Amino acid sequence: MSGVWQMRQWTITIAALTTFGLSPGTAQAQSSPLPPTRGERLIAPSSPTPSAAPTLPTEGKEPPVQPTPAKPSTPPASARKKQPLPDQFPPNPLEVTDPPDPLIPYDYKERPLTAAEREELVQAADRLALIGAQRSQANDPLGAYEAWNQELRYRRVAAFLIGEVQALGRIGDVAWSQNNNQQLRYITQRLDAIRRQIETPIAQLPTDDKTPPELLDPSQRSQLGEALALAYQQVRLPKIAAQLFEQVLAAARQAGDDLKLEATLINLGQLHLGWFDYANAAKVYRELWQRSQARQDVFNQPLYLSQLIFVHNQAKQPKEAIFYQQALIEFYRQINDPKPVPALITGIADNQQTLGQLDRAEANYQLAYQAAQPQSQWADAGDALKKLGVMYRINNRLSSAQRIYTFLVNVEQQAYNAYGMMDAYDQLGQINILLQQYSEAIAAFERARDIARQLKFREEYFTAQIQKAAEQAGK
Repeated sequence: MSGVWQMRQWTITIAALTTFGLSPGTAQAQSSPLPPTRGERLIAPSSPTPSAAPTLPTEGKEPPVQPTPAKPSTPPASARKKQPLPDQFPPNPLEVTDPPDPLIPYDYKERPLTAAEREELVQAADRLALIGAQRSQANDPLGAYEAWNQELRYRRVAAFLIGEVQALGRIGDVAWSQNNNQQLRYITQRLDAIRRQIETPIAQLPTDDKTPPELLDPSQRSQLGEALALAYQQVRLPKIAAQLFEQVLAAARQAGDDLKLEATLINLGQLHLGWFDYANAAKVYRELWQRSQARQDVFNQPLYLSQLIFVHNQAKQPKEAIFYQQALIEFYRQINDPKPVPALITGIADNQQTLGQLDRAEANYQLAYQAAQPQSQWADAGDALKKLGVMYRINNRLSSAQRIYTFLVNVEQQAYNAYGMMDAYDQLGQINILLQQYSEAIAAFERARDIARQLKFREEYFTAQIQKAAEQAGK
């Protein structure tokens, strides 16, 4: 057994020396008991495979041929022992194993790393990040994660927690998109471990050189919390991410850091919106809007109001949406910008129709058309007329709908919208049939067919409609 052990040690020594560009003779000449200088190899071999000591060829002679070993005979069933089951839980590739990677100091657990050693590890980790990305683009996911996991080990030993957390989030995002649940679990476990560290009060942390500075400095601790929140967002754990963002918000409020406060609110609002949490998203964007109002920020006010309108529309809250639509109209009037107003008025009419306020909706559709027409905003004018025509038709106000679609034909013509004209003539023809005005219906369908023939689209449909109207007229 001692011979096998010596042979294995010799093999590992040769492999390690070869990695560092040394020969066995050079190593024996060195008297220092310390390990050799760290090499430049980025991805170290996992554990060396034990093998027999190599037979070196003699000059001028062929290397001896190894005899083929005889095939062992199968022992009887009674002599065979039950083989142990394979390890169902492979080692965590984010953990640093012993002996460590050649670039990691052998005594990294016993002393803090020097600034030069930490910088060397960070630079190597940056190179590994690029190697992993290149392998991923080359459709080599195993090679990509091999490089990325080594990157994460280097960043962990370097003890720059913010950089490590950012890398965990970046790689976790890729793992989630590729359904790599095992890798995602490793990354989440490491994120959880770091999160437990920042949840420990500063007074309870050891103040020696082994404690990362991000945990001891309040400002860096806040930055680490924000990086953790973004990383949890990337691995799709929104509840934990929201909790961390709230902690960052509380620290920013206490410190009076308005810039950090607003940036964190934006991240939190996007997080809630991305996971369809409209109630919490509305709270965040309401605070952002109020803050932009207080400082008279004309750039961000319409952005936050638009988000509030979207959130309440998605949440099926038309009454709340109308409030912010009216606030946004007032804002554009104050800065003398009338172009967005017609579409906003149409949106108010949509929500009023949802609330059953048909008279108000009718008035606002007409107002939107009137606001768009002087500015030649034919798309907005046409949209308001279409929705008003549909509302009239649903409520069996056919004469009013007939008048609206007649206006719509002219609007689409001024907008040079051939498809819009064809559809308007189609609707006008359908309404004329309902009013039993068959000659007017045939004329409308013929106009639509002429446009359809030019567009080479739905010509047969309009021919059938003309025949149907003619048959009804002859009855």
